[in-house]
Amino acid sequence: MPYKIVVVDDDPSMIAAIRNILISADMKAVPMTSGKVLLDFIEVQSADLILLDVVMPEMDGFETLTALREKEKRLGKKEIPVIFLTAEDNRFIETKALELGAMDFIKKPFVPEILTLRVTRCIELITLQNELTTEVKKKTKENEQLFLGIVKSLAAAIDAKDTYTNGHSVRVAEYSREIARRAGYDDDMQQRIYITGLLHDVGKIGVPDAIINKEGKLDDAEYGIIKMHPEKGSRILKNIKEMPELTIGARWHHERYDGKGYPEGLAGDKIPEEARIIAVADSYDAMTSNRSYRRGMPQEKVRSEIEKGKGSQFDPFFADIMLQMIDEDTNYEMREKDNEERLQI
Repeated sequence: MPYKIVVVDDDPSMIAAIRNILISADMKAVPMTSGKVLLDFIEVQSADLILLDVVMPEMDGFETLTALREKEKRLGKKEIPVIFLTAEDNRFIETKALELGAMDFIKKPFVPEILTLRVTRCIELITLQNELTTEVKKKTKENEQLFLGIVKSLAAAIDAKDTYTNGHSVRVAEYSREIARRAGYDDDMQQRIYITGLLHDVGKIGVPDAIINKEGKLDDAEYGIIKMHPEKGSRILKNIKEMPELTIGARWHHERYDGKGYPEGLAGDKIPEEARIIAVADSYDAMTSNRSYRRGMPQEKVRSEIEKGKGSQFDPFFADIMLQMIDEDTNYEMREKDNEERLQI
């Protein structure tokens, strides 16, 4: 398919000359006499490249390019590369053109072969950049999926230590991601909170199974060992240099909003937001899941406990979001089940 080149110039004779050059090089030329016509064109169509005159009445080339980029952004379209054309021999004009993001700058009059070559090279460069960007995104996605698979396997290994918490880490991660979504976090942050939630209990790897699976109340010594798992988890995850934020959920998900939690007794906004989100999700899943000493609590009781913990155990903002999720869950689906149904979000 031939390249589509938009030619914007207020001089009809110049447009005709450029059009003939492009057609002879097997390119499609779309002539336009003003920046306004170009902006209307972009509303419904696109092009491989724009040849844009600098000196034009009403809107000059610089104003046109600025308006073009704003419209492309508003419409969610890729930026079309622009080469400026001008008869002016002015360093300021050339500098400004490049500062505005022009790919190249060609002075009139020009040699036809040079114009064709520079247009072709410019399009080839943009095409190569787009292909490289696509390939990088593809590889990044593959690496993310591989990493997520490893994290999920690790989370499953953590949960497997506790007979009564099968799927706990996945549920906490899903609840946390949904809280983050409703709180207005972007997709990247939601995913980071999800991964952080998956690994929030990684420190339990270092806790003896006999303590984790003990039926009945822990004694002070045993509880002291359990309380060490946030710091252990933080030390384990600190080795993942590429995602230092992973330590946040593991280290501080047992902090309380009133400062009476552990391991550091942080309070209020001094507790990282990710940890405050995970704290609500973790407590919710603990109350809705079966334990050796009790069945999962009734939904009304869980709601009452979350409400009671607002401002003391939980950040009020994130607790309110959790309460909203509970109120919408009219069939009490958002909990541990024998067939391990997942929260659909």
